[in-house]
Formats: sequence, C-alpha cells, structure tokens
Amino acid sequence: MIVDAHHHLWRVEDGYRWLDAPELAPIRRSFGPAELEPELAAAGVDRTVLVEGGRCDTDEAGLLLGYARRCTVIAGVVAWVDPADPGLAETIAGYRRLPGGDLLVGVRPQLQAETDPDYLDRPPVRRGLRAIADAGLALDVVCRVDQLAAVARAAGDVPELRFVLDHLGKPRIRAGAAGLAEWAAPIAALAARPNVTAKLSGLVTEADQDRWRVADLRPFVTEAVDRFGPDRLMFGSDWPVCRLAADYQAVLTALSEALPPLTERERSAVFGDTATRTYRLRR
Repeated sequence: MIVDAHHHLWRVEDGYRWLDAPELAPIRRSFGPAELEPELAAAGVDRTVLVEGGRCDTDEAGLLLGYARRCTVIAGVVAWVDPADPGLAETIAGYRRLPGGDLLVGVRPQLQAETDPDYLDRPPVRRGLRAIADAGLALDVVCRVDQLAAVARAAGDVPELRFVLDHLGKPRIRAGAAGLAEWAAPIAALAARPNVTAKLSGLVTEADQDRWRVADLRPFVTEAVDRFGPDRLMFGSDWPVCRLAADYQAVLTALSEALPPLTERERSAVFGDTATRTYRLRR
C-alpha cells in the first residue's frame, strides 16, 4: 500500500495569495479531487494526507474536510492553526465538529513565514504546542533550515507531541554540497528527537527546477535515511506544487531511485507504514 503523506488542494479564488508570485504561474489555478484522483490511480497510490495550502485562516479547514468526506482516498487532513492562539483548543474542537471532522489528523502553522528563527521558543507558542498534543494531533512543521534548531528544542520540551517535518526542512538542494553542509548538522540534531518524523517531500522544487536529476536528491535522501531511519520517514508528493519541477509519477519514481538499498519492510515503511502510524490513519 502506498500512502502519499503530503499533497494540497485549493480553489485559487479563495485567498491563496502566495500563488500571486510570478514564478508560480504554472500552478496558479484550482486543483480539486477531480484532478488528483487520476494522478493517484496512475501512480498506484492508495491513500493520501491532505495538508493546508497556505491560506492561513480557519475557514479553510471546512473545505479540506469536505474534500476528504467526498474523496475516499483522502485518509486524513492537516488543517492550519496559529499556535500562539490562546483559543487554540477550542479552534481544534471546532474543526472536529465540522462535517468530516473525524478525519482531522494533524495541524500546521506556516512557520516558514516567521522571520524569527526562534519563534517556537516563545511561551504562548509552547502552550499552543501542548494544546495540540493534548488534542492527540500531529504537528506538521514547514520551516527553513535556520529554524531547525528551534524545532529540535521544541520537540525536546514537548516530547508528547508528534512532530512531522515537511520537505526535510527545505534544504538548498540546488546549492549541492554547500546546501548539504549547512543542513546536515541541524537535521541530525532534530532527528535525535524520537518524537520527530520527516517527509521525503518537496525535494524536486528545492533542487534546480528546470535541470534537476535524481543524483541531486540522493545525498539529502541518504542523509535523512541515515539519521531518521525508514521507520521515521514517509513519502509525500507535494502535488500540485511539485508540478513546478515534475509531474506526480516523476516525483514518486525519483524518490524510489534516490533511496539507498532498503529491505522490503523498510520500503513499505517509507511508502506507507510510517504515515499510517504517525497520523493514526484508519486502516
């Protein structure tokens, strides 16, 4: 069974302002289940996790949970939250009262948009992280490399919370050896926290989007496997953002080729079992 642990759906007219950037013109349109399902079927993907798309408002949750209710391949939803919101526990409870709320498996703030690399150290944010843990949800973390140290500190201070690092922390794959060098130490410190898993997602768009090769991805993938192990890594397509560099099947194939030699059980972990366990997806 293959689980795609990271993809998006959005209606472009609903406030996804980040798509206004000129370089994002190829994906500046709506993507819904009708576009997703043929991609999954062609790639042999059985289940997915739908992740908030950078709209950064609580109303998006209802839209995403509605998609999950109607599209049975979507096994879970990761909705947006503000971790510093003093009413975070009620926000999460409100999501769960929505139609499809039983499919809420995690939440994600847009940490990468915070200029302060130590944002997660702020007391109101730490209280929010504990509220997420109390709700039994996973926390998706989309961040920059300079924020990884703060993520590691937070994971150490809130060990009851399941942290999920998106896109391996967005290393500068296009920078080659220099990108690997600046990322390797903080990713090792984060991987030392047993409550952290990571997604092998978003890599082709961190590489040279026009000229990337599997060989460009392999050192980063190998380092991730060495540090986290297959049981704490999961495949994610980052579709449709990945379309800036590659189509769905190409992303899946590239990861398969970039992985070091693994046993059948270890490959099953990366391509499905880790996501199922981490997000507590219904079997």
